[in-house]
Amino acid sequence: MIKGSVLRDAIISGANLIENKKRSVDELNIFPVPDGDTGTNMSMTMSAARKELMQMTDDEPAGVVAGKAASALLRGARGNSGVITSLLFRGFSKGLKGVEEANGSDLANALTLGVEAAYKAVMKPTEGTILTVGRVAAERGRVAASFNDDANYVWDEICNAAEDALETTPELLPVLKRAGVVDAGGQGLCYIFRGMQSVFRDGIIAASEVTDSTAEQGDVDSFKSTVAQFDEVINFTYCTEFIVEKENDNDPAKLRTYLESIGDCVVVVDDEEIIKVHVHTNQPGDAITRGLTYGSLISNKIENMRKQHENAGAAAPKKLERVDPVEGEIGFVAVAAGDGLVHHHGCRAGNSACRQKSSRSSHQNHSAGSHSNARLRPG
Repeated sequence: MIKGSVLRDAIISGANLIENKKRSVDELNIFPVPDGDTGTNMSMTMSAARKELMQMTDDEPAGVVAGKAASALLRGARGNSGVITSLLFRGFSKGLKGVEEANGSDLANALTLGVEAAYKAVMKPTEGTILTVGRVAAERGRVAASFNDDANYVWDEICNAAEDALETTPELLPVLKRAGVVDAGGQGLCYIFRGMQSVFRDGIIAASEVTDSTAEQGDVDSFKSTVAQFDEVINFTYCTEFIVEKENDNDPAKLRTYLESIGDCVVVVDDEEIIKVHVHTNQPGDAITRGLTYGSLISNKIENMRKQHENAGAAAPKKLERVDPVEGEIGFVAVAAGDGLVHHHGCRAGNSACRQKSSRSSHQNHSAGSHSNARLRPG
């Protein structure tokens, strides 16, 4: 059985692992637009839940933990993939409501509710994406629970099914197959699930390896070559996101219908207090103006995806080519500000001029390497 404290730690662990792997997930991001930020968005989304959960005590039931995580995820969701991730965990909130400790069936049913909500919220559900990965994982989870209701057994099957589904994404989505990659959002979800598994199975929270000074760099050349070749699929320039605090009973479904008329990748999700909106459009001002008819704007973000794409493709430094070692003696000239900085690389130990200069500049103790006539190699 999964206690509330274990579920809390599991979600924190999932947030840590996707944070560690966000760059490698960014490198896969060519659908729905090649702006290279899926991993970053999923990491920021999960980090919002981590921040809230780290303040919770050990005695909270699983249902309360799931509810707290769902609320934080919805408010902190970034990008299309982040909003879908928040919806998957919203299912946990509904499926575990009132549950003290969760068994395998609870986990599988909760994930199923999240998948159903995600499919309903997305404007045009596309197979071969994070939706497919989540759906297949939930389906196998329910089958596993029918044989063995142990939470660890069921979650192992969910993780394995997610990774199996991820491998099929290039066959379901031609743009992925053409680029030779799996779906970025699906890969990110697999990392989150595996991070949670580490706690469920072994009681170990995945350590965060990312600091302010050291971020995962990934293979910059592959990022550049993969993302840069898909200009034609960016039909709308601005990724527009905002949250409206509800002030009336206007139907959010009408907002979604309007947004679908001016853009794509529309996701509109609401709870008792807010409406979370994501849309790709060429008229972000119009989208926000319509949103304001539902209440007060409490946050917004507008990003130029064409610029993101250009930056991802053009700014990457090239890898240095390997240079073969140079045979033979090499000479060079060094210029220093004074004798105290002089170091006579490359001179012969028996060179009288060097010996004389050494005595004048306090270099009586030259190292053997300093006076060696051995071959010098680049680097």
